[in-house]
Amino acid sequence: MKRLLIFLSSFLVVQSSFSAPPNILYILADDMGYSDVGCYGGEIDTPNLDALAKGGLRFTQFYNTARCCPTRAALLTGLYPHQAGIGHMMEDRKLAGYTGNLNKNCVTIAEALKPAGYKSYVVGKWHVTNVTHPKTDADKFNWPLQRGFERFYGTIHGAGSFFDPNTLTRDNQYISPFTDPEYPADDYYYTDAISDHASRFVREHDKSKPFFLYVAYTAAHWPMHAKEKDIAKYKGRYAAGYEAVRKARYEKMLKEGVISAGSTTNWPLPSDLGEKEFWEWDQRNMEVFAAMVDSMDQGIGRIVQTLKESGQYENTLICFLQDNGGCAENIGRVGKGAPRAETPSLPPLGKDYLQPDMIPKQTRDGFPMRQGKGVMAGAGDTYIGYGEAWATVSNTPFRKHKHWTHEGGISTPLIAHWPAGITRQGQLESTPGHLIDLMATAVDLSKTTYPANVKPMEGRSLAPLFTGGKIEREAIYWEHEGNRAARLGDWKLVAEHSKPWELYNIAQDRSEQHDLSQQEPGRVQQMAALYDAYAARANVEPWDKVIPKQKPKAGKKGKKKKEP
Repeated sequence: MKRLLIFLSSFLVVQSSFSAPPNILYILADDMGYSDVGCYGGEIDTPNLDALAKGGLRFTQFYNTARCCPTRAALLTGLYPHQAGIGHMMEDRKLAGYTGNLNKNCVTIAEALKPAGYKSYVVGKWHVTNVTHPKTDADKFNWPLQRGFERFYGTIHGAGSFFDPNTLTRDNQYISPFTDPEYPADDYYYTDAISDHASRFVREHDKSKPFFLYVAYTAAHWPMHAKEKDIAKYKGRYAAGYEAVRKARYEKMLKEGVISAGSTTNWPLPSDLGEKEFWEWDQRNMEVFAAMVDSMDQGIGRIVQTLKESGQYENTLICFLQDNGGCAENIGRVGKGAPRAETPSLPPLGKDYLQPDMIPKQTRDGFPMRQGKGVMAGAGDTYIGYGEAWATVSNTPFRKHKHWTHEGGISTPLIAHWPAGITRQGQLESTPGHLIDLMATAVDLSKTTYPANVKPMEGRSLAPLFTGGKIEREAIYWEHEGNRAARLGDWKLVAEHSKPWELYNIAQDRSEQHDLSQQEPGRVQQMAALYDAYAARANVEPWDKVIPKQKPKAGKKGKKKKEP
């Protein structure tokens, strides 16, 4: 009888919590792999995320869209990115699915929750509009305040310096981080600014109303920029090399239960890992990457502490996830770099200068930007990515990287934490899900009515999973740069641009090493038909139509146009 009373009491608490709409906090990290966070196998110190996982639910088969701005479009609207107008990046390709702007056939979570009395705030990377230049007079109809948010602090563009970010904006106005009276900081670091503003918006929120807060970090997207005190913590941690670090991650992932030995084997590391003389340099790149993630986790800890201090922690749903897999892009890694100059060689920039460039031409105090092998990452006059080998480690044990729709490109952790509503503390959830589900979850929990005059949501609410229930769906789909995929139950159909379909049983082979397309032609045909129907209704176009191949000029060898 005593156990029954305890159960009924717990049940009533949960039911009561669901009757009061929760605050909703979605946190999105940038260019991180499935295994980078500590509770998903990484050696990077993420105690605050690990604590949320321990007190909440970890999803082991959750997905993004393989690229930054399509993911943001899908998260914000609950639609596949092409349906929202952002099937690729921010260029307007004059096709319905590729306008580079959120279209008017969708609503954002902020717009959807407004009728339910929610106040909405966004901090960090926006990246769902092509109106990004400080000198433009173009209509800002797709900036945050025009898409339902009450307050905004962050960057409109998708990447830039962490010490001097381009398109830094407060509400609707571009600002310089060095003349901002609301956030004076002599040692400005963008990750800290994002965390501090998120905390500020929580503190200043009217607690008589629920809030939706979207925190979009740029960590750990290139360039590898971090504070020296955070970098020093990781000195020597990667000296054992790519394979040793990956092996340790794999073993920890098995122990944590986020992968199973029966379905995963590490995908091979790239064969060319660079010259031995640059090994110390590439260690440094990963040390800085780790420091960036560590700094983000520290900031998340400050946000959580603010929730506790303001009495809003118990009834706030916190979800943490990532926008794509580890990034193998070669930015800043070509050629041999120059050493740092002893003195500035360029005219200094004024404190009120609005940085327009993704890659600044110089630091504010006149040092030229440096790239190339041997340039030790971390400082504001460097602009380096961490490369394919470390990206493969980040994506342990999966295949491919950012851009691709194989598991390494689209797999993300999802940590869901909500003391008043999630009864499965510390458990794992293997139901496949997609970030389009975050809109449906917010609509469900807020008890709002989704508008009827826009495209219907594609996602499913995750709320039933919080208490041990189930969700039903047909399939999940992806397309990016001609790379495409469909997930139906345990089966995944996937292909690289211009290559034939591959078929994998994810329950038995999540590392995608054993293509079964020849053994299962009927299943391939069935799933390909589902994908084609999705592509037709979701404004997906053949990649060669989106970016046509250039024809060589007569008498000259044509160069293939590099895809962005």
